[in-house]
Amino acid sequence: MSGSWKKERELEIIESGSIWYKNAEVHDVAVEIFGDDTAVLWNRITLTANVRGNDVENEFTVTEFYRKEGEDWKLLDLTFSSVRDTHEIEH
Repeated sequence: MSGSWKKERELEIIESGSIWYKNAEVHDVAVEIFGDDTAVLWNRITLTANVRGNDVENEFTVTEFYRKEGEDWKLLDLTFSSVRDTHEIEH
């Protein structure tokens, strides 16, 4: 499970059934706020999915970037990076 694509491609992959996300177990979370309107969030997760008919389980660090618009936080971008079992997010 790896690759880089935009939202439209991710939705296409999900709708086609190529990937069926079954579970995301969150192990660690860290958040850093910059100024009044920017935030970065890190999660270490174990993602379980069915990919082209095969069940797989992978560890990832998910990095998310947000901007505050009015009272709401809007997701700007996110990245999944593979990690080893010993990886930890420092707070």
